[in-house]
Amino acid sequence: MKVLVLHGPNLNLLGQREPEIYGHRTLDQINEEIEVLGSQLGLQIDFFQSNQEGLLIDRIHRAHGVYEWIVFNPGALSHYSYALRDAITAVGIPTIEVHLSNIQAREPFRSHSVIAPVCVGQVSGFGTASYLLALYAIFEQVGRGK
Repeated sequence: MKVLVLHGPNLNLLGQREPEIYGHRTLDQINEEIEVLGSQLGLQIDFFQSNQEGLLIDRIHRAHGVYEWIVFNPGALSHYSYALRDAITAVGIPTIEVHLSNIQAREPFRSHSVIAPVCVGQVSGFGTASYLLALYAIFEQVGRGK
């Protein structure tokens, strides 16, 4: 089972960017944790991060026919990128939206995601564990034949 983990804008600055909100782990450390759990669950994980919306869209397009699942932290693009929403819909790959922080408990503009309605689910507010919970959800869905 192949899973593409996408990281959106500013996530390359994790560990130094607002650690009181996003934690002290770097993106590389988070990816290592995802890789370890993915291996334990029998999932093959690939990673991609970009600060550019168009590159994320291109990567989603290239995922078609290659990956069975996408785990996506679109960062601030969650709140306004209809283009990312359309890309997810277009490729038809089940996608789980993740966020390190609880977007519902932050500024009002962050509480709405235009991405979430086209995703299988959303996990937010658990720091790095948000990604890991998404992997467990994939494992459960696959085990049920979904």
